[in-house]
Amino acid sequence: MTNLADVVLNAVSPADATLLANLLELYLHDLSEAFPAIELGADGRFGYDYLPLYWSEPDRRFPFLIQSGGRVAGFVLAMRGSPMSDDPEVLDISEFFVLRHYRRSGVGRRAAFLVWDQLPGRWIVRVAEGNSGALAFWTGIVDEYSHGRASVTSRPGTPSAWRVFSFDSRR
Repeated sequence: MTNLADVVLNAVSPADATLLANLLELYLHDLSEAFPAIELGADGRFGYDYLPLYWSEPDRRFPFLIQSGGRVAGFVLAMRGSPMSDDPEVLDISEFFVLRHYRRSGVGRRAAFLVWDQLPGRWIVRVAEGNSGALAFWTGIVDEYSHGRASVTSRPGTPSAWRVFSFDSRR
């Protein structure tokens, strides 16, 4: 049983870039099931082209490791600005990953609440309609966190449409 009080977010420093890159490989492997365009490179890695931006744009990009009981449980990549908004100040969950061992234990829910509390403001969470597990997860926790006050829209996309949740995390 996971003690949710032991779930913390720690900002990722450039010294932890290799750890985050390795976790991104697991994440992209999982996502490749819902997104056929995610393909393994010739080097046997998926790669994540945006990772260096988290070190070069520290005022706009926010990388966090999720830890549970002192162990790495996943990561959150957030950014200021979203492909779903013209507002350069809106916050966006770029990527979110919880290791399988910690799924359905409340770790992901706790991590999402922590990032929203740590970076107060207007948020967008975008989820591919074809990613049914993520869609169920985000629908429930956004509704819970926002107390039912999030707006929900759909946007066209390939290979599937996007569900876009918008809410304000300032209390």
